[in-house]
Amino acid sequence: MENSYLNEILILFAVAVAIVGACLHFRLPPILGYLAIGVMVGPYGFGFVDDTEHTRALAEFGVVFLLFTIGLEFSLSHLIHIRGAVLGLGGAQVIASTMIVTIVALYLDFDLEAAIVLGGIIAMSSTALVIKQMTDQVELHSRHGRNAVGILLFQDLMVIPFLILVSTPAVIETGAGWSILAAFAEGAIALVIIYILGRWVLRPLFHLVARYKSTELFTLTALMITLGAAWITHQLGLSLALGAFVAGMMLGETEFRHQIEAEIRPFRDILLGLFFITVGMLFNVMLLPEIWPWVLLILVALILFKMGLITLLCRIANWDLAVSLRTGLVLAHGGEFGFAILTLALGSGLISHENGQVILAALLISMGMAPLIIRYNGSLVARLTPKKVSETKQTIKERVSDTAFGLENHVILCGYGRIGQNIAQMLKEEDIQYMAMELDPVLVQNAVRAQEPVTYGDSANLELLYAAGLERAAALVVSVEDYATAMKILKQVRSATKELPVLVRTIDETHLHDLMEAGATEVVPETLEASLMMASSLLLMLQVPAARIIHKIRDVRKTRYDTFRRLFPGKEVSSSGWVDSDEHMRAIELTQTSWATGHSVGELKLDKYDVKLIEVLHEGERISEPDEAMTLSATDTLILSGMPSALVQAEKSLIARMRTDA
Repeated sequence: MENSYLNEILILFAVAVAIVGACLHFRLPPILGYLAIGVMVGPYGFGFVDDTEHTRALAEFGVVFLLFTIGLEFSLSHLIHIRGAVLGLGGAQVIASTMIVTIVALYLDFDLEAAIVLGGIIAMSSTALVIKQMTDQVELHSRHGRNAVGILLFQDLMVIPFLILVSTPAVIETGAGWSILAAFAEGAIALVIIYILGRWVLRPLFHLVARYKSTELFTLTALMITLGAAWITHQLGLSLALGAFVAGMMLGETEFRHQIEAEIRPFRDILLGLFFITVGMLFNVMLLPEIWPWVLLILVALILFKMGLITLLCRIANWDLAVSLRTGLVLAHGGEFGFAILTLALGSGLISHENGQVILAALLISMGMAPLIIRYNGSLVARLTPKKVSETKQTIKERVSDTAFGLENHVILCGYGRIGQNIAQMLKEEDIQYMAMELDPVLVQNAVRAQEPVTYGDSANLELLYAAGLERAAALVVSVEDYATAMKILKQVRSATKELPVLVRTIDETHLHDLMEAGATEVVPETLEASLMMASSLLLMLQVPAARIIHKIRDVRKTRYDTFRRLFPGKEVSSSGWVDSDEHMRAIELTQTSWATGHSVGELKLDKYDVKLIEVLHEGERISEPDEAMTLSATDTLILSGMPSALVQAEKSLIARMRTDA
């Protein structure tokens, strides 16, 4: 039996491990490694993988999962917030790019249909590449990040008519352009279907699945929803990725968003890497010595044209020059859907093989350069327009200073979302002064209209923190949801002052230790606080004195939720992702043959295993933190606390017939 598929996949993974490892070692974006792998192992390189159809079909799901996770990030309400970027900037960019490239292509003797298709190819940028790189850089929710995502979403929608144009011969001459309108109608139907399913089916479905507390079932359900939504749009002749995006957007409104994203991410990253490898496989590197002048010309024209056009459109939309240029730089490259359109155009003969290889090479090189351009977009803009950047930074700094003017012993709120606004309300009721910095321009605009002390600004910028009166502040609250952003803010604050109390919000206890190590005065995990509040309410209903409840709450918080973080392992704990990183509890029943029977608590020497004896169940009595002189007997039960691996070793030691102490 010939294992050609297995051979190809094994070769891809072996080369990927080596190349991507080298990229990470030299601090280069992994996407560069994936593209290089495709060129090397593909049919035009060393020829290790001759048939790219097998991997290409699988790689397409990488884009599907990417769009699904983007949908999780950009819920319907969020999408409404950036509708100006999607419809305004996105629509103008695609239409203007297509028209200008079409005119140039007609001048170069391309057919009208081929010219329009070429315009569509050039108009596209890489959603996969931009989202991944901007997420890694914590810039996805910045002003230029929002603009870029809005434009990319419209580009993805416009793939539909371009694909129809390529696959329908002589569409312009025969008037078959009605099929494009039909495609939009089908697209609207698909979106409505997925919206209805997401609104009234998906949430109850995930509530039902969560009831079984099975990681396996939860992951299978998330995969089924992703692929099912992609199947619906595909059946209607639309992009697979479009359905996945809308499904993600619907699930982004639910409380399961973070867990779904965590389950999908491994599939997305692997398949997305495979997608970029297949892109590299399309390029015939042997032709480069012959066509390089044309490739270089188109490459330079592509980058400068897209950067200039998008910058101009952003300026028309009243964005400042720095934001406009950064948006232009982020999108100044070719995209995966451009490759999809080009592949169909080459197959149908709409674009000749020679011209296709020139365009392909230019797009591929532009995508290879894009991660570096995106990574250094801020530095490039600072060099290109130092005066304007300085003015923009100064303007933002002045607005922050004006908002914080006259404030003493105030609280600085980093983030003014749901949590930030609730904290602000409590501070207001106690007549405690505060000011907030937020990166959502719509939110800031609404807050300013309501005369709230809120201003636009990046809380991770030390200059802006000083402008907000960092040295005069009584405390600082980091209420942003993203861990990477919270850590970035915390490090900046601690580089300036070690004494200022800093309160940090986190979703759960996963990052509690890291945030404390980075200098947080207090970390508030939402899940543990919810447990604390529910327990407090229950005790009140059971008529436990309020003073005793308050004392218990203080003790739990004083010990950094240690008692709440010790759990007996079960399905719920195992599915949370921190089995090996937090303390568990284990009950060990002693028998006549157990080594520990007849020995004192002090003789157990549990400290050498990093395990603590919490309680002993002795003759029906529960003894907390027993005295070291207490002698253990058969039928006693020991309640131990520690890391899972340490508990295993301690249990073996306690129940063994013989033990030799080290």
